[in-house]
Amino acid sequence: MGERQDSAFCVQSVDLTDEQFYQLCRDNPELRFELTAQRELLIESPTGSKTGWRNSKINQRLANWAEENGSGIAFDSSTGFTLPNGAKRSPDAAWVRREVWEALTDEQQEEFAPLCPAFVIELRSSKDSLSGLQEKMKEYIENGAELGWLFDPSKKHVYIYRPNQRVERLENPSALRGDTVLQGFVFVPNEIW
Repeated sequence: MGERQDSAFCVQSVDLTDEQFYQLCRDNPELRFELTAQRELLIESPTGSKTGWRNSKINQRLANWAEENGSGIAFDSSTGFTLPNGAKRSPDAAWVRREVWEALTDEQQEEFAPLCPAFVIELRSSKDSLSGLQEKMKEYIENGAELGWLFDPSKKHVYIYRPNQRVERLENPSALRGDTVLQGFVFVPNEIW
């Protein structure tokens, strides 16, 4: 089982603007692009079917809860956000408080919203680097995320990220709760194992 090696290209000398990056993403919908804070362009191909199914289940559960709860908006893996450190990231699932979302202009909502979601999820596929995803989760927390879950289905592990706390690793937990960030949200990891 190899780890995915995303293609990474330094674009610092090109001075890729936000508009150019957005257009690059729109021109190549079959690829997933991210831009690190160090101005490194990451290119990832579509996921495999099993990862897509898992991600769909996660997004379905989060979106259903968000719609019923009404306190925020859920986003899927095709959504890009511009973090405070300048990185443009696409978590596999995300949730943003409604008042934060509604404070954005229509133009900001149409492009890569300039914010870090309050809650993020990353799902490790069989080809993803665990250490790379762990660094990405740390970046979300450092940029304002209040809660993050990293799923590693192959080992049935879930890593929980919170500000100013050590990362918590759970082995095959029966349920995950959204803490005070997503009050009442419960996810059963066994659904995606």
